[in-house]
Amino acid sequence: MDLSELKEIFDERLSTVDSIREQHSSDESWHIPENLPDAVIFPNNSEEVSLIIKFANDRGIPIIPFGAGTSLEGHVHAVNGGITINTMNMNKILNINKDDMNCVVQPGVTRNDLNEFLKDTGLFFPVDPGANATLGGMCATRASGTNTVRYGTIREQVMGLEVVMPNGKIIKTGTKARKSAAGYDLTHLMLGSEGTLGVITEITMKLHGRPEAISAAICPFSEIEEAVNSVIEAIQVGLPLSRIELLDEIQIMAINRHEKMELEEKPTLFVEIQGSALGVREQIEIFGEIAETNNVLKFDWSDQPETINKLWSARHRAYYAALALDPGKKGFTTDVCVPISRLTECILETKKDLEESEILAPLVGHVGDGNFHLIMLLDPDNNEEVVKAKKFNEKLIDRALEMGGTSTGEHGIGLGKKDCLIKEQGLSIEFMKKIKMAFDPKNIMNPGKIF
Repeated sequence: MDLSELKEIFDERLSTVDSIREQHSSDESWHIPENLPDAVIFPNNSEEVSLIIKFANDRGIPIIPFGAGTSLEGHVHAVNGGITINTMNMNKILNINKDDMNCVVQPGVTRNDLNEFLKDTGLFFPVDPGANATLGGMCATRASGTNTVRYGTIREQVMGLEVVMPNGKIIKTGTKARKSAAGYDLTHLMLGSEGTLGVITEITMKLHGRPEAISAAICPFSEIEEAVNSVIEAIQVGLPLSRIELLDEIQIMAINRHEKMELEEKPTLFVEIQGSALGVREQIEIFGEIAETNNVLKFDWSDQPETINKLWSARHRAYYAALALDPGKKGFTTDVCVPISRLTECILETKKDLEESEILAPLVGHVGDGNFHLIMLLDPDNNEEVVKAKKFNEKLIDRALEMGGTSTGEHGIGLGKKDCLIKEQGLSIEFMKKIKMAFDPKNIMNPGKIF
């Protein structure tokens, strides 16, 4: 591949060094990369991204967008080689509008970067996947996190995008208005497209006011059913939960070891409620009463920021705590999401299957919206372990689909769930493929993903 034309423009920002290419050949998933990208380029702005994509489109070269590399479904793998576009230099916060409570950022800004920048404004950005992902990557995978039960996913936050299309043209979607009925909703078409329709180069997003008061609670139960039922009952009575996370006894054990904590190693809920000081106190007491009716072992709550931050920091590092249970193994993560009324049933049947399979797989989930994960620990080079995990995941997904759920609540399709998408979407796939070919007739944008 002759990249001399691009090399003249990007100089040291275009790398063909093996170590750099290897760093950009995989993410945090269990998938083993088949190929390395031929080159990695670090553009500074939309115009440079456009230049790269025009070059690639003219020659039929694959383009793979790359953020922080924290995705879990092989999204950034260079299946057919090509050029990886790393957005780390596109990390500017372009505008904060406090009056309208929105911001404009480049895709390389991470969620922690943005919230650190906002800390003196009284505003914050609520979407918080476990990793410190880039906002561009979060848009591409339609990410969510622990705050979803109150604020929604990133889909509910994004108002507009700037996207470089496969022919190199730069388009703008959406506006800064809070609603619009103008034409096709290209903004939300791009969200979750996983880099297969274009490269996101600018994002306009909603921000939210920081709550007056926050309280959080740790609630261990003897049985996982009691914990899940507490969640369902709290939602059904309209309790305004901000976060409610379930961790099974194996995940709690992993967190105790990894984070040097001393939590009771039982199925446990991490709960947070935000609002006015009086409202939070009343609501946390109501949740405590619900938990009591479900035989909570103890109900420890706090309104101290240090205690609350420690709790959620531990939750955000749950994936890495799980990996530490068996060093050297990778995490094969499941990602089903089911209607809240079927959640208890789905989790109990899944736990029963786990016991029979003898797979080591901590469970953690955003149970307030029906989404939970197993982190199945395996050696990607051990075919027996991989086949066993795949079969388990297929059974779990079939169960979720039968319940009216989905194979992926937040991680996306990537390489790992292409067959699942066919089961879930049926004939809709045909029209998705037509959209892909209309936008990207040469199939240069992240080929091999989703379909």
